[in-house]
Amino acid sequence: MSERPGAGQFATAALSEPAGSDSAARPALTVRLSVPGAAQMRLLGARLAGVLRPADLVVLAGSLGAGKTTLAQGIGEGLGVRGPVTSPTFVIARVHPSLRGGPDLVHADAYRLGSRLEVDDLDLDADLDHSVTVVEWGEGLVEGLATGHLRITIDRSVAELAAAELAAAELAAAELAAADGLENGSAAGAVDGAPDEARSVTVTGYGSRWEAAADGLRAALADRLR
Repeated sequence: MSERPGAGQFATAALSEPAGSDSAARPALTVRLSVPGAAQMRLLGARLAGVLRPADLVVLAGSLGAGKTTLAQGIGEGLGVRGPVTSPTFVIARVHPSLRGGPDLVHADAYRLGSRLEVDDLDLDADLDHSVTVVEWGEGLVEGLATGHLRITIDRSVAELAAAELAAAELAAAELAAADGLENGSAAGAVDGAPDEARSVTVTGYGSRWEAAADGLRAALADRLR
């Protein structure tokens, strides 16, 4: 796009046509966006919540601090669930009940899970039918929980990725301290850093669910956020 999004806006581009196959390897649609800051990332989550329904699976991918938890917070706000929605790093999964009769939010973190067997041990599928399930770091591990899913990939700049390597080392030290707090009943979690710098976000839908909902998803993401 030739127009550069200003503050409080995001731009969309490269919207593909729905695919005719339900194959897990073939996307039903892909939408690419530029999101200028953390506030707009939350608003994007709220927009996504408007098209999500019970049994939907959302897989969030991106580097440390890219804004995955910030996006999940927006989804939680849009769904109207009990908060706060924070990083589930230490407890792996949290259930946020709906406050308005809609689907609950199951927010999970698969960062420390090394296999699908470990995912099975979480019993995420037990809540799937009546919840929207959002899994950070779940790519390649959790897609089998549902017949279709929405994958959202958040990309950062090269400079930010270099800074994230330092942040990862600091996070490891913070985890040790936070683990002590959890033993004493604290609900501390890692902070997801999403500074007001642009992110490239790719939303990809798989399966008949998102083939059918392609127009609604496009419409939800097409309007400028102000």
